[in-house]
Amino acid sequence: MKYIKNSIFILIIAMSLLSCSENDFLNPLPESAIVTDAFFKTDADVLAGVMGIYDAVQGVNENTNTSLVSSNRGIQFEYMLSEMRSDNTRTKTLEGSKADFHRYIVDANNVQSEDYYASMYDIIFRANNVMNFIDVADAANQPRYMGEAKFLRAFAYFKLVRLYGAVPLVTSVVGPLENELLFSRVSEAQIYEQIVSDLTDAIGSLDNTFKSRASQAAAQGLLAKVYLSQPTPNHGGAKQLCEDIVNGGEYSLEPDFYDVFYSELNNEILFAVQYETGNTLESQSFSSEFTAEFRQGREDGHNILNENLIADFAAYGGNRTSVSYVTFGTSNEVTKFLPDGSDVTTTPPTYGSSPRDAGNDWIVLRYADVLLMHAEAIMAGASETTNSAAIDSYMAVRERAGFDPVADRPSVLTKENLLVERRVELAFENQRFYDLLRFGVADAVLGAHATEMGYTGYNARKLLLPIPAREINLSAGLLEQNPGY
Repeated sequence: MKYIKNSIFILIIAMSLLSCSENDFLNPLPESAIVTDAFFKTDADVLAGVMGIYDAVQGVNENTNTSLVSSNRGIQFEYMLSEMRSDNTRTKTLEGSKADFHRYIVDANNVQSEDYYASMYDIIFRANNVMNFIDVADAANQPRYMGEAKFLRAFAYFKLVRLYGAVPLVTSVVGPLENELLFSRVSEAQIYEQIVSDLTDAIGSLDNTFKSRASQAAAQGLLAKVYLSQPTPNHGGAKQLCEDIVNGGEYSLEPDFYDVFYSELNNEILFAVQYETGNTLESQSFSSEFTAEFRQGREDGHNILNENLIADFAAYGGNRTSVSYVTFGTSNEVTKFLPDGSDVTTTPPTYGSSPRDAGNDWIVLRYADVLLMHAEAIMAGASETTNSAAIDSYMAVRERAGFDPVADRPSVLTKENLLVERRVELAFENQRFYDLLRFGVADAVLGAHATEMGYTGYNARKLLLPIPAREINLSAGLLEQNPGY
């Protein structure tokens, strides 16, 4: 984060104490378990620890550290594991392991998946460590620090459970010999139970002071999505949480869709991961990888649009289309999150002063998403609804896109309407894959997509990624692989 500097964590490595910088990697492995004493001594130490959790979410710029071993990219690889495994995007070429995601041929040795899995546990371990020392903090600050740690632990587990299924549940600081705890997978239902508990606690501990740190509204919005995603959805709970955010009056749709992405921490943002332009330790490079025709990144041509998404933009995108993607010749490229100072209307286009050290924030949750979840929660798994409140929320997002509030208002809102609206509104924000899962249509949509594109690697088992082979090897047989791998 822009405000995160010099967080230090203590590790056990080969039974000796070593200190590691903010960019080091805490894997849930016996040789790198967190020591349970001799670290946090003051309130300032605990706050530094909290900031360190956000730093783990932010991750390390691939342009800064090109190593594919224990690099801790945080959420910077997430578009591969989600967006490129949906029907939205693909890579331009078939070179390298990054191109395996859109063809559904990721294996247990994929380095990007391995990094993401371990990055999420880095977040979890850092959160657990903060909670272990919460009594060290000033009494007045303890609720906020605890709320932030629980929000971020829930954030990481929510990512893991949807991508990998049953995973190890670690909710306390662990020692170097606790293999069974570190490597025993528990059911998805148990993971969701912990996520709900953490977010419920966070809601009661946080306010809405921040947009780049955990807030009450961010916890409410994330819990609403959790309720809609868990094996037995809680539609009523999700509806109430969305209405709490709406009725709170602290968030609103930006009038101009462009400003959502380029006027950072605006009125629409509930939670975003911040980066800083030109600062190698605080920047991101993934947005430069979305270029292809005029290459800006180290490994360009990722997140290239599929034709069926372009067709949906033509029919349903409205004024969002020109903000969302651009066509150069035969290359259809993402324009959300372009590096600062970019202008794709020039010939040739310009991409700012530091495209590989970009400062674009990554939006995790915004108000438009809350409105569409509100409609989804009211629909409660049905194929359609005539509920006016659901249609109001749906239309608020469409009207911002330029659709007429009367002529374009449906009398019946269908699941298909809502799903395509989420697709064009939230394209490239890593939502589509999870939406398909939540709406119960992932296998049908992605199976048809794979057939159309000639991706022979797809089957329903590929909706879960493989548990990384490194983790299985280190578990000495405790971790079991997902079926089909």
